[in-house]
Amino acid sequence: MKLKYISILIVFLFFNCEKKKEISSINEENWSKRKINLTSKDSLEYGKTYLSIYSEIYSYSEHKKQSLTAMVSLRNTSDLDSIYLLKAEYYDTHGKSIRKYFNYPIYLAPLETIEIIIDEMDLTGGTGSNFIFEWKVPKNTSEPLFEAIMSSTMSQQGLSFTTHGKRVK
Repeated sequence: MKLKYISILIVFLFFNCEKKKEISSINEENWSKRKINLTSKDSLEYGKTYLSIYSEIYSYSEHKKQSLTAMVSLRNTSDLDSIYLLKAEYYDTHGKSIRKYFNYPIYLAPLETIEIIIDEMDLTGGTGSNFIFEWKVPKNTSEPLFEAIMSSTMSQQGLSFTTHGKRVK
């Protein structure tokens, strides 16, 4: 009798679990929706920002590492103008390019934020990974803000910290 109830419960759970399509920051389709054409005649100001990321940190010693999830936040700080991101490229500890997230300009509406997620299981970046962002903004518009939150939870322990982008050009 118990086996019958357990079997019914398993079948019920199996058919009632909907598979949700995951939205990935790596999936090209998600970036192409933001694509915009910019001409060289546009009077936009160019900038480049560096952002440090930690997909792993050392724990206890140099021989033990803790994996982290990184949420990279790309923010338009203007409440009036759209801004344009030309490039978001992820590099590993040794400065080798891991991936480009898009190869064309995308827009961010006023005060809009978009994210790039580096999964906890993605260890390709290592302990010193980083991003380079290239962007354009209309004259007299505030520049974009790039931040990252790294976090992990193990058992009943939680760990999180942030980094902030630095304009390099």
